[in-house]
Amino acid sequence: MATKIRLQRRGRKGYAYYPVVVADSRAPRDGKFIERIGSYNPNTNPATIDLNFDRALYWLQVGAQPTDTVRSILRGEGVCLKKHLLEGVKKGAFDEAAAEAKFQTWLADKEIASQAKKDKDRETRKVVEKERLAAEKEANRAKAEAVAQKKASIAAAKAAAEAKAAAETENSVAE
Repeated sequence: MATKIRLQRRGRKGYAYYPVVVADSRAPRDGKFIERIGSYNPNTNPATIDLNFDRALYWLQVGAQPTDTVRSILRGEGVCLKKHLLEGVKKGAFDEAAAEAKFQTWLADKEIASQAKKDKDRETRKVVEKERLAAEKEANRAKAEAVAQKKASIAAAKAAAEAKAAAETENSVAE
C-alpha cells in the first residue's frame, strides 16, 4: 500500500485549517486516513503548526511520501533533517551523539531566527501604530481648527447681526 502524508481540508469557506494525515494514496483527500499526525492553520500570523514529531519521523522512515506542502512543513519543523541525520548514522558517516548535536544546533538557530522575526514584526507594528496615531492626531487637529473657524464665523455673523439690530434700534429711537 502506497502511503502519503498529506493535508485534509477542514473549516469553513475562506477560513480553512488542515489536519496533517497519513493516508493511502488512493483514498480521497478528505476521506479515510490511517493516522492523524498534526495540524496546520494558515489563518494565524505566523501560521500555527502542531505536529507529532516522532510519528511524522516514523512514517517518513517507513516510506510514506509527503506532498509538496507537507514536505515544506516537515522541513520547517526539522523532521526531514532528523531523518537525514539518522540515515547518516545508519551509513556510519557519524555517530548518534554527533547527529543529535547537529539537530540541537539547528533547533537553536531556528528558534533564534524565529524570535528575531517576531521581534521585527512587533517593531514594525509599533511603528505603524505610531504613524497611524500621528495621522489621527493631525486629522483631529485639522478638524478642530475647521470647527473653531466655523464657530468664529458664526459668532462674527451673529455679532454683526446684533450690531446691525442695535444700530437700527438707535436709528429708530433717534427719529
